[in-house]
Amino acid sequence: MNTNILVLLPLSAAQRELLERSAPGCAFIYSDADSVDDEAISRAHIMIGSPGTARLSQARHLKWLQLQSAGSDQYVRPGVMPEGALLTNASGAYGPAISEYMIGVLLSLYKKLHLYRDNQSGALWRGEGEVRSIRGSTALILGLGDIGGEFARCIRALGGRTIGVRRADTKKPDYLDELYLSDSLDMLLPRADIVAMTLPATPQTYRIMDARRLALLGPKSVLINVGRGTAVDTEALCDALLSGHLLGAALDVTDPEPLPADHRLWRLPGAIITPHVAGGYHLPATLSRIVDISAHNLRAFLTGGNMRNVVDFTTGYRKTE
Repeated sequence: MNTNILVLLPLSAAQRELLERSAPGCAFIYSDADSVDDEAISRAHIMIGSPGTARLSQARHLKWLQLQSAGSDQYVRPGVMPEGALLTNASGAYGPAISEYMIGVLLSLYKKLHLYRDNQSGALWRGEGEVRSIRGSTALILGLGDIGGEFARCIRALGGRTIGVRRADTKKPDYLDELYLSDSLDMLLPRADIVAMTLPATPQTYRIMDARRLALLGPKSVLINVGRGTAVDTEALCDALLSGHLLGAALDVTDPEPLPADHRLWRLPGAIITPHVAGGYHLPATLSRIVDISAHNLRAFLTGGNMRNVVDFTTGYRKTE
């Protein structure tokens, strides 16, 4: 029996060839999540991409799903994946794109470029006062996967200090000056000039940055969130920005998402909001990395080798290799 592989990624001819070389003798179908038909889903033994979770109820023969995203929270919920099917994510693909986005919005807030852009729209020639430097600042990074690690490297390259927080494992990577477990978060927040959040959505990360913890931050600190919007209490963040306690917040993810047009967060001068675009395929190298991960996992799955980024359904994180 042929193995049917459904690919839901916008691939070039060369990228398709790479996948097909990794799975000789298999039958490939190429589509996208919006237009793929029910028959293709029902026949698939392997899917590469991120179909809507509701469509997976039709995937009666699915043995393995390779996500195009690093986050897998929607897919680990009970009853979403077919019984016994394997799930892998694309952790490792997004580090360069999203870490550079984080540096970009941080510099925008530190150098007040967002204010100058607003002034430009009004043809207003006016200085906006004192700015800050990454050099000598302290960045507290919540989530030390590929994205958090790449951001830490960028901060250190620009002369900043890096403190990492993770849920387990106290072995400190070279890109960190200090490493702590999650139970030390409250102690660390007052030291942070920058809080960078790259966390997935889990019960433990839900509103981990609430009003109490925002109040623990030092005055004029910056919050950056590129993980999941639910990790921040949005209304509490608005209050902190309005009071002037925070210098600013840069959010590529929000709660709710999309952010309603009438939400006050849009109009707060210290907020930079982007519509969940830091990742995706906006940087072409990201898609190439996803294809490389998928090709490796295809070979491993079909030959019994070691797969990358296998997701633990009990935690929502990838399993330790």
